Amino acid sequence: MKPAPNFSLPDQDGKVHSLADYAGKWLVLYFYPKDDTSGCTAEACAFRDGREDLAELAEVVGVSKDTVRSHKKFADKYDLNFTLLADLEHKTIEAYGSWQPKKFMGREYLGTHRDTFIINPAGKIAKEYRGVDPKTHAPQIIADLKELQVK
Repeated sequence: MKPAPNFSLPDQDGKVHSLADYAGKWLVLYFYPKDDTSGCTAEACAFRDGREDLAELAEVVGVSKDTVRSHKKFADKYDLNFTLLADLEHKTIEAYGSWQPKKFMGREYLGTHRDTFIINPAGKIAKEYRGVDPKTHAPQIIADLKELQVK
C-alpha cells in the first residue's frame, strides 16, 4: 500500500482539514467534478443516506475544485452530513491522480474525475476506485470497508 498524499484544504465552513486530522481513523476521500450537478448530487446524497452505516466505519470527505461558498450552498441544500473540501487550485485532486483529460461534446479539457480512495488508519491507500458510478458507489464502499476492517 502506498501512502496517501497529504492535503490541507478548507471545508464548507472555512475550517481547514488535513490528512493528519484523520490519523487513526478510516477515511473515505472522494473526488467529484462539480457541486449541485446531477451525478455529483446523486453521489453526495448516497453518502448522506448511508451515513448511519458509514459513521461506524469511516469518515467521509468529498473534494472538488468548487469554492467554500459553493460547498456551503450544496451541503445546506441537500442536508449533507459530512465534510466537503474546496481545492480551487486542484493540487490535491492532482496529487491523487484525479485531474485528468475529459471529453464533453467533442471538446477535450482537464477536469476532476469521479474517484474514491479508502485510506486506512495508518494513512495508506487501502483501496481506490476510478470512474465510479455515483448511484451504486456508497453501498460498494460500505461493503468494502467492512471487509477491509475484518482483515
